[in-house]
Amino acid sequence: MPKLLIIEDDAAFCQMLQKFLIRNGYDVDVSFTAQDAKTKFKATTYNLVLTDLRLPNYDGLQLLSDIKDVNPKTQVIVMTGYAEVTSAVEAMKKGAYDYISKPFTPEEILMQIKSALNQEADRQLDSGTKESHKFENTVDEPSENRVVVGLSEASKKLHEYIKLVAPTDMSVLITGESGTGKEVTARAIHDNSKRKEQSFVAVDCGAIPKEIATSEFFGHVKGSFTGAVEDKKGHFEAANGGTLFLDEIGNLSYENQIQLLRALQERKIKRVGSNKEIDVDIRIVTATNEDLTEAVENGSFREDLFHRINEFSVEIPSLEDRVEDLPLFADFFLRKANRSLGKNVEGFSEDVKDIFRQYHWPGNLRELQNVIKRAVLLTSGNTVEKEALPKEVYRSKESNVNVDNFSKADYEKEQIVKALKQSNFNKSKAAKLLQITRKTLYNKINHYNLDL
Repeated sequence: MPKLLIIEDDAAFCQMLQKFLIRNGYDVDVSFTAQDAKTKFKATTYNLVLTDLRLPNYDGLQLLSDIKDVNPKTQVIVMTGYAEVTSAVEAMKKGAYDYISKPFTPEEILMQIKSALNQEADRQLDSGTKESHKFENTVDEPSENRVVVGLSEASKKLHEYIKLVAPTDMSVLITGESGTGKEVTARAIHDNSKRKEQSFVAVDCGAIPKEIATSEFFGHVKGSFTGAVEDKKGHFEAANGGTLFLDEIGNLSYENQIQLLRALQERKIKRVGSNKEIDVDIRIVTATNEDLTEAVENGSFREDLFHRINEFSVEIPSLEDRVEDLPLFADFFLRKANRSLGKNVEGFSEDVKDIFRQYHWPGNLRELQNVIKRAVLLTSGNTVEKEALPKEVYRSKESNVNVDNFSKADYEKEQIVKALKQSNFNKSKAAKLLQITRKTLYNKINHYNLDL
């Protein structure tokens, strides 16, 4: 049974966390002061220490150093406030495995602890070797389910908006290009809300055929239609008390929009085939990579529904608009790929870093993540080299086109035409190549007046 130590001056929170971790199979000691903690980790070998950076009468970073001096193999996760990113970064440099921002969910801390313990045997966080391979001025990453804290002004604004709206019950519309991380942002809003202990249910509206959307959203009773062999709970019921995230909401049919609006207004639903009304208490967060105001104007999206879901809007910047954060995201996805593939690639070669800076990243963070995971799989040494990258990524550097003077619109048009030609003008296949929905592809073709 793994041995853990929690160092936290908030006694009530510390004991609550201790009980939760014990229930999940860990042997857990607690310390309310740094002095008591020092006595305990000198007398006992701990697999992992979970410590607050803000402790009375002691420097949290010094305590981290003390822990590593006693046992370099002990994994350390630091708990920080939302505004303590700089301290968390310093903790990474001193050997902390990761950091977690308060408030956090039970699932989140469990994931962090399991990940740290799984890596204990083959990771050397205190060696400093990994740092030499990172991009300069890089911040290490948080856990996979939270928004990576960026350094750019665009990222700072995004995080301020999340902090501002999360504690409220306002409906939030998240906009941004495909691949920018809309679901991650939605989850961050949920995890920092008063509903964080309840369910977060994510639904891809673009993947639900309109014929079964009513059943998917509201559920059905046995025998209500052919194939309804048992009662089914819909997404609204599953999210009751928590957050319902509707991704690509612009893909809903007009009829489904009416049903959704009614449910949001009345906060009541009926399963298909039932006359019984069910009260639901949910927060709605939606997302789209389309211009819903334009859809309202052309009549394909209901104006009253648009206002209902758009009490507060958050626009996620593209990777191109926060290029300063590219090193941070690259390191985050490197760690994630290592965990997923069971590898220990330490960083990127200077050539790869240069290629990353010059590439346009039309697929945003999703493309960056996919490129890095593929590269890690193909890498046998300590660093990712150019040869492990897809040709389309490093060819952009070798091209005679000056990407700094190449407008985003021109680049996007070129990618659409390229995908259409590659798919023999099959729009469904082209949309998959571009990692966008078929509807989005049609909109972009019309927007650019592409005569195809």
